[in-house]
Amino acid sequence: MKAESWKKKRDYTQAELDLARQILKAVKAGEDLHTAQREHPKPEGGGFVPKHALVAVYTHMVESGAWPEDETLLAKIRMKPTRTLSGVTTVTVLTNFHPCPGECIFCPQEDQLPQSYLSEEPGAKRGVQNQFDPYLQTSNRIKALAAVGHPTDKIELLILGGSFCAYPKDYQAWFVQRCFDAMNAGEPGVEQDSQSLEEAQTINVHAAHRNVGLVIETRPDLVEQESLPWYRHLGVTKVQLGAQSLDDRILRLNQRGHTAQQTLEATALLRAAGFKVVLHWMPNLLGAAPESDREDFLRLWGNGTYCPDEIKIYPCQLLEGTELYQRWLKGDYQPYPEETLLDLIADIKTTVPRYCRINRVIRDIPSTYVVAGNKNTSLRQDIQQEMRRRGTRCECIRCREIRKKRVSTEKLDLHDLVYHPAHAEEHFLSYDTPDDHLAGFLRLSLPEDTHFTSMTDLAGAAIIREVHVYGQSLALGEERSGVAQHSGLGTQLILAAEEIARKAGYQRMAVIAAVGTRAYYVERGYEMGTAYMVKSLD
Repeated sequence: MKAESWKKKRDYTQAELDLARQILKAVKAGEDLHTAQREHPKPEGGGFVPKHALVAVYTHMVESGAWPEDETLLAKIRMKPTRTLSGVTTVTVLTNFHPCPGECIFCPQEDQLPQSYLSEEPGAKRGVQNQFDPYLQTSNRIKALAAVGHPTDKIELLILGGSFCAYPKDYQAWFVQRCFDAMNAGEPGVEQDSQSLEEAQTINVHAAHRNVGLVIETRPDLVEQESLPWYRHLGVTKVQLGAQSLDDRILRLNQRGHTAQQTLEATALLRAAGFKVVLHWMPNLLGAAPESDREDFLRLWGNGTYCPDEIKIYPCQLLEGTELYQRWLKGDYQPYPEETLLDLIADIKTTVPRYCRINRVIRDIPSTYVVAGNKNTSLRQDIQQEMRRRGTRCECIRCREIRKKRVSTEKLDLHDLVYHPAHAEEHFLSYDTPDDHLAGFLRLSLPEDTHFTSMTDLAGAAIIREVHVYGQSLALGEERSGVAQHSGLGTQLILAAEEIARKAGYQRMAVIAAVGTRAYYVERGYEMGTAYMVKSLD
């Protein structure tokens, strides 16, 4: 970083910087952070020195050589540490406005915003501030996360904006390329401008901010066999599908424009190609009731069904300007009271299998938009409190992640959970602590028909769909005692998966590797095929 430029990032005064140094020295000496902040307030009732100023001073002192790196200190001053406790740093970007083929009655449609998004949602706000430019959104989000102490060398890129597959292909490719350009930028102020998507991806293999996951969202009826090679060309590793309901009657009433069978076929096709599948599910749609929602949720699980890897529970929210709002005015629709919704989700969370992660239980819509029904944006916390009161437990991945806990790898147990979604046998391999916290996992798919997708890399191959080791995201190459990441767990999981596939008669292993993880798999004997990392099991 150029001399003195670090001071200008948020226009820190010299007095703030001096106070920040005093606070950091006190915390290094063992004092509680909040106590140190209170003991060194800004003059004349100006409040306290914010954490981002502490992070800026810490970063400067380390980069200038005045202080050695001190992860314990950084962990204490890092803002919103849970953002990277899942092991990677997520950067969310939004596409520009484009008409959606759907006509859902609950969907808001603000001018010049992607379908279903609202201007006051945090992600949409950042999109508007950056004119939906993919480079600016990615670059500025990385800078913002780094400024508050988060590692940014392993990035999961989440591209939102409704049905990404409905956008023209040249826009899709340009958008992803510019996101990669932003991740590839090194020196501050020097913009990357690759000549092609392929060039941008090649650079990213060893870039400062490597892409370890690329996520898009779309509709089930837009997923086709011909789409799969294109997704891999872009670098996609995970697809979010708006299922919303698995009841065709409810889907028709809400004008979704697709069937439950199309959702099942889309999930099976994506899984056969190695993609992680995230389903969106909405209780309280028009025509639904709490008991029918409970029954609908159970349709997700079981042999031959959807079995999503992750799920977002998005209770239907009544928004002005939608067709559902007009139905409500006529008395044809009634939102669930908060207590009913809380009771419903507390019930269904206990039924989620251990291989699935519940990413959300409510959408991040400001309560000012909601006309009637639940306006509680902290619903997840209230549900957890209710489940503790009941003495029930959710065993989803998120609820079992190791997070800040220290881990002794010698005490971890390797488990193999086998289940059978449509057209595959899945193995969820996990390393668990004695008290049932999740330190790492691998998703291995044994397809019934390895030619189902017509992709040459997958012929005769078992597929590693995901390898994930938990704990606070560490910088590449960094190791710390007692931290799950970089403890060799990923390698052990891969070896276990290869042995299972070999015994099942598969000749090859394919990995749906993100661009920034290719080097990791090369070190473990894999080579780049057409779209997947591949290795012979002979």
